[in-house]
Amino acid sequence: MSEPVVGLVVSHATLAEGLVQSVRQIAGAEADALRALSNEGCGPEALQKSVRDALGDGPGIVFTDMPSGSCAFAARRLTLDRDDTAVVCGVNLPMLLDFVFHRDLPLPELVDRLVSKGKSAITGSCREVAGHGDRAAAG
Repeated sequence: MSEPVVGLVVSHATLAEGLVQSVRQIAGAEADALRALSNEGCGPEALQKSVRDALGDGPGIVFTDMPSGSCAFAARRLTLDRDDTAVVCGVNLPMLLDFVFHRDLPLPELVDRLVSKGKSAITGSCREVAGHGDRAAAG
């Protein structure tokens, strides 16, 4: 079996820390499975170095809050010289919860799974539907 994938959430302000703490509280995930990093106070080079250092040497996924901006740019630059690293943009809590339970999957399979999970967790409703908010969402 290959080495489990490490996840690094990189975001603006304190979003990453909040998401990682939520995953740990809900799932009891091991501390090294998922890490948090803020771009606060970092220029492009410093952020890229922080991402590299926080990710470590093994296989990893960098989760970013948005598909553009300093967090995503730093993550994408990192993948240029690391074959065992992927970037997933638009991170959400259901995606991260799925990650901690399936991080032993091969990286390409894991990335596809997480993107699908993240997208399926996004729902919406109008006022007339919201009146039945206590019912489970129709699948």
